[in-house]
Amino acid sequence: MESTSEMQQERTEMEKEEKEIVERLEAATTLLEKTLSWLEERQGVLSGEVERITATVDQSRREAELEEKLAAMEREIADLKANAAAATSNPLRRTLPASTSEMLAKHGIGEGPVDVRTLDAALSGLSLEQRIAVKSQLLRAGAIA
Repeated sequence: MESTSEMQQERTEMEKEEKEIVERLEAATTLLEKTLSWLEERQGVLSGEVERITATVDQSRREAELEEKLAAMEREIADLKANAAAATSNPLRRTLPASTSEMLAKHGIGEGPVDVRTLDAALSGLSLEQRIAVKSQLLRAGAIA
């Protein structure tokens, strides 16, 4: 059998080993706690970064949508301007009835814009209804200045 001193020595060695294991476990626990707190801090930072990235992406999308709308509106304005320019350069052909043209020609009023005073003088022999009819025809034809 083993002697008491050997058992005592063995027991002391085991206690020493246990103490070393406990110290190593405590050191590992401390390191794990530090790592965990660092990860928690980093998660907060990363979460803020993700929110900023998300906001940036959303803002970029909104800007792209607005740029597309602006381009569409600019095209529409350009089309409207082109149509307006075409309409003014090529006005619709407006003609007067032959009877009105003949009556105006008898009084010395020809092509082009007609002065209202000259027109009134030329229409003085007509009834009120006839004068109104001739003036409305001239207005529709764009011949009154």
